[in-house]
Amino acid sequence: MEKRQKKDPSQMRYGYTTGACSTAATKAALTALITGEAQEEAVIHLPVGRAAAFTMEKCEIDGNSASAETIKDAGDDPDATHRARIISTVSWLDSACILLDGGVGVGRVTKPGLPVPVGEAAINPVPRKMILTVVEEILQEYEIHRGVKVVISVPDGEEIAKKTLNGRLGIVGGISILGTRGIVVPFSSSAYMASIAEAVSVAKACGCNHLVLTTGGRSEKYAMQQCPGLPEEAFIEMGDFVGFSLKQCKKQGIEKVSLVGMMGKFSKLAQGAMMVHSKGSSVDFDFLAEIARSAGASEELVTKITEANTASQVGDMMAEANLNGFFNKLCEACCQQSFKHINDGIEIDTTIYTLKGQLLGRAVGNAIDEINRYRG
Repeated sequence: MEKRQKKDPSQMRYGYTTGACSTAATKAALTALITGEAQEEAVIHLPVGRAAAFTMEKCEIDGNSASAETIKDAGDDPDATHRARIISTVSWLDSACILLDGGVGVGRVTKPGLPVPVGEAAINPVPRKMILTVVEEILQEYEIHRGVKVVISVPDGEEIAKKTLNGRLGIVGGISILGTRGIVVPFSSSAYMASIAEAVSVAKACGCNHLVLTTGGRSEKYAMQQCPGLPEEAFIEMGDFVGFSLKQCKKQGIEKVSLVGMMGKFSKLAQGAMMVHSKGSSVDFDFLAEIARSAGASEELVTKITEANTASQVGDMMAEANLNGFFNKLCEACCQQSFKHINDGIEIDTTIYTLKGQLLGRAVGNAIDEINRYRG
């Protein structure tokens, strides 16, 4: 098998959002409906201030309606909607208005807190404005004074949505039509951070004042077992974005946050790293050694910690030595660094688990004020 070459980030291709694709398909479909000629391409203006051309895979006219289909190209970004078929179907209305709705594969909002009202198709404000604007421009260009209905569909959208956070956000039946810039930046963090902000907003709108932020699916599973009384909306996968997630919680008035994760990422958080991706921060083993010393570890064990390769290895050492106090102190450090990042204002507790779900340590942050002692 041919090995795929890893690209330099500067050489990666930008892609296009579902919102941009929907706008282009709408332009092609409406132009076809007016002119009676199938369109092979549509050029639209993107929010970033430049034009982009989209190829239509299909464009069909059927009496008083027309549809156009384009394939989303996410460029070199590993986007769940890459290669998705985006279809816009337009038809005439008797009334002089423009109606926009979602069809098959476009989700519908069922929970408050999102930028789209409950009951409406999950077409976000910027894509919605792009689509409506292009319809108005085409009608003006051809001097037509008629109402138009636009329906955006994504045939595989319901299946694609299983790879997204839509279900947790209360968007059912398909994907969301998204995009504030019109383009997709390869490996951009913006989309994930936007989903975290929306998840916090939905939770708040559903009455949740206690949220549980986890670093992944496994830690979320353990968190749900730890907090069985909380609704599903209260659990949010923050991934590596600890600092951003905490600030969103404070910004939106959340009263209590539980951080749940594992040894590797939370060892970095305890040091003050608010982005805990492997490329964004590294584990300070001298720091872990000092915490171990304060928890009663022998000097021999402290030396082994300074020579360790991974935080998980240190965790195994502490577990074998039955130094549970180490994990509690590490959790305390996570709480204190979290407080420092957001300037207090939220009750915070931290829990660390093993990969197999064993609880290693826990601490409630509002009782902590001595993090500096761990740095010797």
